[in-house]
Amino acid sequence: RASPDVSPRVRARASFSSRETCLVSMSASVSASWRAAPVARGETQTRSRARLGLFDARRAARRSRRSAARATSAADKSVTRDGSDRLSLDNVRASLIRQEDSIIFGLIERAQYKRNDAVYEPGAVDVPCYHPDGKRASMLEFMLRESEQLGGKIRRYTSPDEHAFYPESLPMLVIGSMEYPCPLHAAAESININDRIMKMYIENLLPALCEAGDDNNYGSTGLADVANLQTISKRIHYGKFVAESKFQARPEEFSELIKKQDANGLMALLTFQAVEDRVVRRVTNKAATYGQDISEDLPEQLVLTLSEGENLEYKVAPETIGELYREWIMPMTKDVQVEYLLRRLD
Repeated sequence: RASPDVSPRVRARASFSSRETCLVSMSASVSASWRAAPVARGETQTRSRARLGLFDARRAARRSRRSAARATSAADKSVTRDGSDRLSLDNVRASLIRQEDSIIFGLIERAQYKRNDAVYEPGAVDVPCYHPDGKRASMLEFMLRESEQLGGKIRRYTSPDEHAFYPESLPMLVIGSMEYPCPLHAAAESININDRIMKMYIENLLPALCEAGDDNNYGSTGLADVANLQTISKRIHYGKFVAESKFQARPEEFSELIKKQDANGLMALLTFQAVEDRVVRRVTNKAATYGQDISEDLPEQLVLTLSEGENLEYKVAPETIGELYREWIMPMTKDVQVEYLLRRLD
């Protein structure tokens, strides 16, 4: 430390020189200690690498366990199989009869509302659904697409007896796929006439079934329409199973016509007018039974023919549903049968 008698400039020089000497000595000390401890540094690095290696090994083990769990889960899902016999050819007739019940009840449900044409006109109802050209879709299309999004996630449309109206928009599954014991030829997958079914339902079936006009029940109308379109589509496309059953019963006769690609001959071979008449009578009688109000008292006659029930008031005229079957549902079912058989030997 400089004495008080020394000038300020001299004291400043002395202070700077002292600090510089201190820094130099500290630097030399650190350098010397670093050069003197290479072994310690090597040991520290080795321990660090060991810890990193252990961490990597544990991480790899966790990844391996997760991959194994995913593989096991995927394997478990992939082997899921349909344990029922509902798609068996032996059950074709029983399945068709059950589908009749669903269709009749669905049509009776739809008939309580008016036509409500706004549900089917694109842009008539402001729904969040648009075509690629930017135009708004109809309310029915919106509701049907939304229904197929839900059904598609839970493997509804992986079943051979279900056909989506918008198959190009189906989502990925959220549950494992299922393996079905399908007796159909592989060509069956490419047959889908839902465009024709939609046109028939809106332009022919609804005008015959519903009162003209608008009652503003668009939501209830759309829900009934979606259910009806799906059940009618299933019934019509079930013609593939009917065709396969008939082919296996008479393979020689059908094979000869198939090789010639004789669609008219196949249609003639498939048509049994007496059987179709029985189907129409059965559907008409079911509509007469389901379409009347049943009281808690047991009626004197459990089965009423149409002539005996002329004074009854029906929710839907039974003859109307019978004619819808005769004019539209059965002919379109036979169209599916012919289309399937034409490809049966591919």
